[in-house]
Amino acid sequence: MILIINTGSSSIKMALIDMPSEKLLAEGMAERLGEAGASVSWTVADTTQSFDISGAEHLAAMQQMLDSLFLKVNKQQITAVGHRVVHGGERFVAPVRLDHAAMAEIESLSHLAPLHNPSNLLGIRVLMEHLPAIPHVAVFDTAFHHAMPPHASLYAVPYHWYSEYGVRRYGFHGTSHHYVGQQAAGLLGREFDDCRLLTAHLGNGCSAAAIAGGVSVDTTMGMTPLEGLVMGTRSGDVDPGLHDFIARQRDDSLATITDALNRQSGLLGISGLSNDMRTLLEAADAGHERARLAVDLFCYRLAKSLASLAVALGHIDAIVFTGGIGEHAEAVRAKTVQQLAFLGAELDGLKNSLHGSQSHGFISADDANVSVLVVATDEEKMIARYVCDVLD
Repeated sequence: MILIINTGSSSIKMALIDMPSEKLLAEGMAERLGEAGASVSWTVADTTQSFDISGAEHLAAMQQMLDSLFLKVNKQQITAVGHRVVHGGERFVAPVRLDHAAMAEIESLSHLAPLHNPSNLLGIRVLMEHLPAIPHVAVFDTAFHHAMPPHASLYAVPYHWYSEYGVRRYGFHGTSHHYVGQQAAGLLGREFDDCRLLTAHLGNGCSAAAIAGGVSVDTTMGMTPLEGLVMGTRSGDVDPGLHDFIARQRDDSLATITDALNRQSGLLGISGLSNDMRTLLEAADAGHERARLAVDLFCYRLAKSLASLAVALGHIDAIVFTGGIGEHAEAVRAKTVQQLAFLGAELDGLKNSLHGSQSHGFISADDANVSVLVVATDEEKMIARYVCDVLD
């Protein structure tokens, strides 16, 4: 049994996975931490329990989650713990077994992900206290993108910004891109190392990646998760001069503007209605003009980014959609792929409406030159695979 923990800035997700069968034995979620509506839910052996932990912070929530789990599962049966860590910088280009030195290095990278790495470290310390006698492995969101060549990973800024401060493009969602890339290769009947794929992880946070030779060779997110695609509340790419312009117009600080780009922009900022794609699609169908604009802008920028990532591949075997939006929003996939017809991509309307559920994930037309697939992501399962690789 491998326990997986993903400690976010306002949520905690845990899963217990049997390996090598990859059977999910239990999964739990703590949400809205620090708020009045904070709650914990656990599903063990098809039985779900929910608890109100109103106002609880991370430590109290983790204690509640572990107490609930250990009532159902003998913790002596857990053989390893896998921890999701958002930022590994240039130091961590693969999963690593945790010790005090590794934890100190992760902490030294917190300035690159101030909202996430400290929370990730908190989860590591708590689980190490509860389960001190078994291996703990850190899996990094950035690691899968470490193979990006310098011409893709560097910014055209003074080089010493990179050499002195680590300013470069790192990429995120690596665990998800790696997992769906492997799954897509299997559906194509190809070796993963022999595939050239465009993968689109679309949720509240969004990124796309170009995968060749079994590694990411380019991606849309950069030094921070703010770069790239339009997201739920994040702007994605903007003119770097925007900060100075808005600062002069509104007398706002750089921190205030950056916060607005992270929390008040994207689908929410354009629509003025919601950051949830489901809400916006319904509103757009009902005639809400800004909701329709938000959807159109999202799909256009996604198609534009996928087309630009194709330059890193030269040849495309498949385009893969994943994440909450990617797996469930047929209209988003249709609007996006329609704009990629020049690459040889074309959808089958019926397959797309069924999200590929009746066609082994394929939603492309039978005669299309580029396959298009829907693949459900499973980052917890991928982390469990990484843990086994490290321990082996």
